[in-house]
Amino acid sequence: MTPADSDSHHVFVGADVVVKLIDADGHARLDREVALASHLPAGLTAPLLDSGSHRLGEREVRYACYARVPGVAPGMGMPGADGATARSLAQEAVRRLGVLHAWTPAGSAERTLREPLDHGGFTGRSAFLAEVEGLFALDRRGVVPRPLLDGLAAIAARAPQHARAAVPVHADCHWGNWLAHQGGVTALLDFEWARFGEPADDWIFLARFSGAHMEAVLDVIAGATETCLEELRAQCEVREAAYLASDLRIALEQPDTSERMAADRLQALEELVVGRIWWGPTR
Repeated sequence: MTPADSDSHHVFVGADVVVKLIDADGHARLDREVALASHLPAGLTAPLLDSGSHRLGEREVRYACYARVPGVAPGMGMPGADGATARSLAQEAVRRLGVLHAWTPAGSAERTLREPLDHGGFTGRSAFLAEVEGLFALDRRGVVPRPLLDGLAAIAARAPQHARAAVPVHADCHWGNWLAHQGGVTALLDFEWARFGEPADDWIFLARFSGAHMEAVLDVIAGATETCLEELRAQCEVREAAYLASDLRIALEQPDTSERMAADRLQALEELVVGRIWWGPTR
């Protein structure tokens, strides 16, 4: 089997199967994914073949084994994809996410999706404002330029008062978590962050990580969901801002282990506040 890149697990890919491993005392998100796997709408993700735990000497690992689905990930930024391909893949991805959003989970699946999850996303204006105020207090060394903090505060101040927990969302559906084959989408992977939320909690990932095709993907989402494009941009902007505020707080609290993350998030924050990336040609 061949090792595959993963930030949260050890992943190995074979001809017919994919195996995910994590130390038993690591995060529990693989358990969340396994608990949902057999309940998700048919054809949405790779079939789960087996899961459990295994002791290797003094070490215990948890594992999940999935059938390998044809295709490869388009990748962050959809590198190499032309405009027509990016739009076609986005249309299929939006359709599949629409199936997820329309799903009514019951029993154990509903309980799993409602379990508390510190996802770092947007949960309402008050919580967002508190996160930004915490950043001001933590950043004693001026790691985050003050204009960027002020920009975050401005986005938080105009955010919706509440975020609904209305439909099942994947909440990590960037283009590294999709598989595509012969021009079509074949699967959405990695449901470890799945929860109840709003459709925009998925649209942000689909659009933000589509690189040069961001405007086309936003247009596809707006058309398929009959959402005003300006409203969609605002929904995505506030969600990215909330994620960045949460990640920067973690980076400031753990400077020795999060230096790379801090640099990456600061660049994204500048694109958000100064470049107004969500507003495209209208900015």
